[in-house]
Formats: sequence, C-alpha cells, structure tokens
Amino acid sequence: MLIDLLYLLWRRTAKVFLKQAPETNLFIKRGFFEKDINSLEMKKLFKLLPFVLLTMFTSFSSQAQMIEDPTEWTFSAKKVEGNVYDLIFHCHVNDHWHIYALDPGGDGSFLPPGFTVTESADIKLVGDVREEGDVIHEEIDEDIGTVHYFEDVDFIQRVELAKEDIDITGEYSYMTCNDETCLPPTTKEYSIRIGNGGAAAPAASEKKNDEEAVIDAGNTTDNGEEQQRSLIAIFFLALIGGLLAVLTPCVFSMIPITVSFFTKRSASRAEGIRNAFQYSLSIIIIFTVLGVAISAIFGADTLNIISTHWIPNLIFFIIFVVFGISFLGAFEITLPSSWTNKTDAKANTKSFRGIFFMALTLVIVSFSCTGPIIGPLIVGAAMGGFQGPILGMLGFSIGLAMPFALFAVFPGLLNNLAKSGGWLNQVKVTLGFIELMLALKFLSNADLQMGWRIMDREVFIALWIVLSILLGLYLLGKLKLSHDSESPKNLFGQEYVSIFKLFLAIGCFSFSVYMLPGMWGAPLKGLSAFVPPMGTQDFVLGAGGGSAGGGHATLDGEGPERYVADMKIYEPEAAVKYGLVTYYDYNEALEASKKQGKPIMLDFTGINCINCRKMEGQVWSDPGVMKRMKNDFIVASLYCDAQNVKIPENEQYYSEFLKKDVTTLGNRNSDLQASKYGSNAQPYYFFIDDDENLLIEGGYGYDPDVQAFIDHLDKVVENYNNR
Repeated sequence: MLIDLLYLLWRRTAKVFLKQAPETNLFIKRGFFEKDINSLEMKKLFKLLPFVLLTMFTSFSSQAQMIEDPTEWTFSAKKVEGNVYDLIFHCHVNDHWHIYALDPGGDGSFLPPGFTVTESADIKLVGDVREEGDVIHEEIDEDIGTVHYFEDVDFIQRVELAKEDIDITGEYSYMTCNDETCLPPTTKEYSIRIGNGGAAAPAASEKKNDEEAVIDAGNTTDNGEEQQRSLIAIFFLALIGGLLAVLTPCVFSMIPITVSFFTKRSASRAEGIRNAFQYSLSIIIIFTVLGVAISAIFGADTLNIISTHWIPNLIFFIIFVVFGISFLGAFEITLPSSWTNKTDAKANTKSFRGIFFMALTLVIVSFSCTGPIIGPLIVGAAMGGFQGPILGMLGFSIGLAMPFALFAVFPGLLNNLAKSGGWLNQVKVTLGFIELMLALKFLSNADLQMGWRIMDREVFIALWIVLSILLGLYLLGKLKLSHDSESPKNLFGQEYVSIFKLFLAIGCFSFSVYMLPGMWGAPLKGLSAFVPPMGTQDFVLGAGGGSAGGGHATLDGEGPERYVADMKIYEPEAAVKYGLVTYYDYNEALEASKKQGKPIMLDFTGINCINCRKMEGQVWSDPGVMKRMKNDFIVASLYCDAQNVKIPENEQYYSEFLKKDVTTLGNRNSDLQASKYGSNAQPYYFFIDDDENLLIEGGYGYDPDVQAFIDHLDKVVENYNNR
C-alpha cells in the first residue's frame, strides 16, 4: 500500500513538475509513466530507474549550462490596404529544435507562443494572431496525445493604424523544445517601425550587432554561469551532507548490520552485491522523489519566498532549535512507530519491492538524525530555484547510500570499521551546536525583514561566539552532557583527547577569536554573507560611539531622503566604512543623477540575499571599486524583499507583471527589475543615465572578480561620457 502511495505521489508531482518545468517532458515522451506500477515487474523497474535519474540529472545540468536560444526572429510589417498592416513575426528554429503552434495540443504542459501589442489610441487590432508554415504533428503517447509544432513559421497580427508614421511595440513569448529537453519559456520585447508614407520597415534581425536593425528585442539577462555554479555547489554540499549523515548514530550503526544481512542471506557474493546496490538505489529514489515533490508542490517562486519571507524563516528557526536541542540529548524525535512496523514487515531480499521497503525503513528510522541535516539542505537548495531541492536531495541520497554500496563490494572493510559507541553521540552533539547556530541565522533573517531589532549584528556575533566556545569545550571534554559516555584514558589512567577532536577544538576557538573584533565593528569579511548588516550595529569603534550610518550627505549638503529611516540599517559594511552615499528610491536616484551629472548604478539586492553580502564584502570593499562608486556614480540600492516598508498610497498601483497590487517598496523594486530590466536575480546591477537609457548592454550579476567589476565600471563611465 505504501509503495503504491509513494508511486502515486511520484506520478502526481511529476505532472505538476512537468507543467512548471516543461524541460523535463522527456520522461513522459519516453513512456516512463504510461503504465501503473502494479503492472510492471520490479526487475524491469529497477533497470529503468537508473536511466530516469540519469535523465533528470542530465536535464538539470543542461539547463544549468544555459543552452543558447535556438530561435532566430525577424520582425516586419506588410501593407494590406490603406492603413491596414500585417505585423509578421517570423521564427526560424535551428538544430532540431522546434517552437509550438498556437494550438500546441498535448496534455496542456506545452506553452503556445504569445504576442501582444502595446495599447495605443493609434493602433487597433484586427482579429487574432494567425500562423503560416508547415506544421508538424507528432503523436507522443496515449497520455500526452498529439502535439503540433513548427521549425519555420510566420505569426501574423493584423492592425489598423490611425497614422502611418509610428513605432509599434510589444512583447512576444515562446517555448522551444527538442527531442530531449525544453528551454524555459522566454518573454522579450520587439519594436517595428512604420515609416512616413506608409512604407513599412524591412524585416529586422533580433541580433543586437545588426546596426540596420530597427527592432529592439529588449533587455534579457542571462545569469547562466552563476546559476550553474549555484546548482553544482548545491549538489556537492548536499553530497557532503549525506556523507555527514552517515556518521550519525542512526545510520552508522546500520551499515555493518545491513551489509552483513545482504551477504549472509544471498546465495552468492554477486547476488549480495546486487541486493546492496538495489538497496542503495532505493535510498536515492526515495530522497529524489521527495525533492521532486517539494519542487513540484511549491515551485521556484514560492521556494524563493520561503527562503526570504519572515514567517517561513521564523518557523525554520523554531524547527532548528527543536532539532538542535534534540541532538544535544534532551529528547528523541521519531516518526510514528507504526510506519516503521508496516515497512519493516514487507522488507526482505527476495524482490526489489522488499529491498525497497528495507530502504524506506532506514529512512524512517534514521529521521531523527537525517532530518536536522535535510532541513537546512532544503532551505539552502531553495536558492537554486526549481532544480535546487531535486539536485540537493539527489546529492544527499547519493552520499547517504555510498557506504552501503562500498562495503557490499568490499566486505573486508567492515573489519576496519570503527565500532559504534560514544564517539557517535559526540558527532550528534556537535551537529546540535551547529543546528543552533544555523537557527540564529533564520531568526536574523526574520528580524531583518520585519525590523524588530532583536538580533542586531553584535547580538548575533555574541551568540555565535558563545556557541563556538561551548562546542570547543565539549570537544576537549571540559563540558559533559548527561548521556555522554566516559572519555578514553591513556596509559596513566587520565582522560585524553584525540588529535582529530583537538584540531576541531582549535578551529572552534580560532573561529571565536576571529569573530570577537566584530563586536566593535570589525568587517568580518569571511562572514559578511551571514552576519547582519553593519547598519544594525549599535557601537562601531572609531565611529563616534554609534552606528556609522553610511554616507547620507553629499558634498553640497544634499542627499537621499526617501526611505532612509527604514532602510539605512541594511547598509552593507563597505558603504558604512567608506561613507558611500546610497539611495533607496529609484526616482530620487534619477533626480540626483540629473543634478550631479553622474550615471546611476542600480543595485537590485535583498535584505536576506547571501550572494549580495558576498559581493559587497569581497568586491565593493576593494579601494579601487569603492573609489569609483563614490566619485563616479549615483548608487541606488533597491531592496526587492523590503516587504515591511510601505510606499505612499498615491504611489501604489496594480502590476500586470506581478499580477497583484504593489503596496510595498520590495514589490515595487521587484516589479521594476522584472518588467523594465528583464531580470529577477539578486544581486544584479544595471547602469543607466538620467533618461533611463542603459549605458552598457545587459546587467552585471554575482562575480567576485574585483578587476572584472572595475573594468565594467570604467566602461560604463566611458559610455556615459561619450553619449
């Protein structure tokens, strides 16, 4: 029954998953879900599953590498009669890719192209968009049905114009696929010029380097390299987390028992190895299905909200405190024993189903140890968008399953495996201290979001110092908990500390000493992504006994005024230290640019954005960078998660892009970044003049290369002066 429920969850989440991430529709195309699990032999299923996992990983890797858009678009207008024109959107797709028809068919998971024309009293739409081209019909399977697509097509929108000298603008959106994957849906802008005398502009290529082109396809940002690094980091950090989970008492003690069970109950060594590999594969399947379910249910946007909004952060704080106290030995967190009993009753080595239930039993039994590791993993993986939790759980499960497969192939290694005992409890307690430190980070996120000021920078640092010292004392055996076993004794009957624990203790104490100057305002660059911003510090040595509020007065006595009282506490350490003038309102920055004759650096950032803090701590703090930012730019820090700061009622509006009322500063900045500058990642920097013209094509994302950022700033200034 449970395996049927698990499969049902997999099947249903897969359908949601396909609608939100249609690039993975390869699974359905190849018929992986077209039969019920009861009609499949487990042996065939086992052969199929590695390919499913490989396909998933390949799909995510290909997206992380940001495959180039295979489409080539040209835009033109053809006069029909009088003031009636056909706007022609021609698309040619390269290299075995295709674009879907206006009626794509299938099961609803394939997105048709869309075309909009900016509303104007001079433009009247005549009828709907139509398509002309050789349509291709492909039957996928009985669940999907027939899909319709093109490799070369014209989409045509007829319009009636009030005058014959006009620029027609709007947006077009589309999704492209090949036989293996789909690219995420894309939305861009277009512009078609109808010249004097009714002469339509010739077809124009989308390529930006075509000087004769009259189309401006808009600004779309490509954060591919950053996303690729992020997803790779998530996978390997999760892999390390899985290996760390092996060292917990719940899992470690199961390794020799489980491997011995397989080898003794199997007719041959080969069969024992095969059973152990099936067991390891089952662990990977269970956790990966969990990752798919999380992504399918919540989706990329919701995951981002979960990782930044104050309510989820407060909930995670409570959960991690509970887990941390549990790891310290106050109580044991376990799932209902009935779950374990039901799964254990179906566990045997006679079939893949039985081995699967053995793995499911391990997952349930070990929850008290793996849960506290999986929790931070899922939250961190949420930063990777839709793919993050899936790759995170895949990496975690591989790390957790590896020892079982390794010891099955080399059973002789079991003889060298350390005995279970007090050291496992010490690992658990150590993780408990780490859990409490992570919990404080979530409380800090919520505190910053709401402006409670209960977790200011020095309070946060003080608590981390105390927890780090306590952990060091515990590792040295100077702090004992009720359930700790007796420490080993040397030849003279004295308790001693192993070399490994000694070095860990040295690391803890050194970490405490490193953080100590932060109590008086030291920058702590190595922790800049984690500690609260300098603006929350009550005392900064050398800053007059108070918080260094940054540079909020220019040389002529004028400076930013709007939202300064609300936002100055979030100023990065580099801005506070060097007195950088920062604006928090987009329009106020435009006015300052006109008065001072400087280009604007739009810093789309976030209160709880870790990469933003890294960029500020590693790049902004460089003297060469800061000199340019202070002297040559108007810097506008636009926080996209400032949901606790309300904008005046007369400035509130409904966002077509966000599909909701914009009432907060965070909403307005998010809408501005997405609708005007085509980006939703933070940190991201755009450089404009006082007429809102981009001074350099595209934006600049997270890149800790100082010289690259300096070169970029110099190029912006050069372009500004050469306007």
